[in-house]
Amino acid sequence: MQNRASTLDKMPLIGLGTWRLNGEECIKTVRQALEMGYQHIDTAIVYENHIEIGKALHGFNRSDVYLTSKLPIDAVDFSSTQKSVEELCDRCLKELNTEYLDLFLIHSPDHEVPMEEVIFAMESLRSKGKIKHIGVSNFTIHHMQNLLHHQAYFAFNQVEFHPYLFQKELLDFCLSHHVRLIAYRPFGKGELLSEPLFQFIGKKKNKSPSQVILRWLVQRNIPVIPKASSKEHLQQNLEVFDFTLTEEEMLAIDALHRGIRYAMPDFAEFSY
Repeated sequence: MQNRASTLDKMPLIGLGTWRLNGEECIKTVRQALEMGYQHIDTAIVYENHIEIGKALHGFNRSDVYLTSKLPIDAVDFSSTQKSVEELCDRCLKELNTEYLDLFLIHSPDHEVPMEEVIFAMESLRSKGKIKHIGVSNFTIHHMQNLLHHQAYFAFNQVEFHPYLFQKELLDFCLSHHVRLIAYRPFGKGELLSEPLFQFIGKKKNKSPSQVILRWLVQRNIPVIPKASSKEHLQQNLEVFDFTLTEEEMLAIDALHRGIRYAMPDFAEFSY
């Protein structure tokens, strides 16, 4: 069984999301991020940018980069789960030109299929050294309970998480079961950046609204993978470790929760 507790502190708190980064822009952005000190690159099979990321990784020490990819559940052949999952993983490794993934996630849940079989297949990949850690993405508490009921263990759950979608119950469940939450879409497609509170706090701290949001996450020890393509934004995302938010500021940001989602993909089962 995966020693989940021992994996939780190894992921860098600030990473780079690469959804909709493709072609030369993807190669340039990822390489620039790595040169600036980013150590976590997040991708997925459905992003169709593995080859570009593999090119960007060339020349960097592989052990210095935490590389995450995701498996689409609808691509799994459940008549031969182990073989199917391993083939999908092998495809990732070939396209990324790497010998292993630091983290392999089930990209989305489907409660009508035996998702625990995918976790068990991932365990086999972990024992072969093809992946280091196992996780899920977009899973609700109920989805996670189903897996845990089958003793199908995982160390991470990557979800949309930001002040307008402060999923405290989900976060608390993860913490109580040694699962680390990873935040994506922290700025809500940019909608959160105009929030007056972030501008007010940012002026006091000499920081941008985006840096205030990232600091709110980092201060909760939640890894986050904001997408950025410009050098300015890449650098800003890294500069969130030289200031802190007060307890009052943290609570004020917590209170912004509105239950608003900006990611509503077709595969979503958020009401499950």
